[in-house]
Amino acid sequence: MGSIKDYMTDDHKRCDDHFAAAEKAVSDGDWETGGTEFDSFRKAMEHHFDMEEGVLFPELEEATGMTDGPTVVMRSEHDEMRRLFEQMAMAMEARYEDEYFDTAETLLILMQQHNMKEEQMLYEMADRQLGDHNTDTLTRMRELG
Repeated sequence: MGSIKDYMTDDHKRCDDHFAAAEKAVSDGDWETGGTEFDSFRKAMEHHFDMEEGVLFPELEEATGMTDGPTVVMRSEHDEMRRLFEQMAMAMEARYEDEYFDTAETLLILMQQHNMKEEQMLYEMADRQLGDHNTDTLTRMRELG
């Protein structure tokens, strides 16, 4: 069925594709497509966060006994990204291009750093720690979609 790292890394790429499509549309002055793509991006990100916060993180915390470890940092970064989503949505609605792109740049940097930590550390840790339960964890995450 694959690894958690592969599945979640592929999901990062899916989210990134929506982000890039929204940026391109806004850059082209196509606010309607930009809004549609931004909504798709936001929904994809929330789904990704739901898979992590609702399934992966609790299972990893239970397996490791670490409730003050990296999952706390990841949840905090998710919350920061959600605040940036709100700012971007307001800029999108008002068609404030500069504000949209300024916030998008901040979000992009945060997402790149966040994804790197997850892909190079957290997901590998999950694959190791969950071992035989990886298939169950992946199934439960996929069922959220």
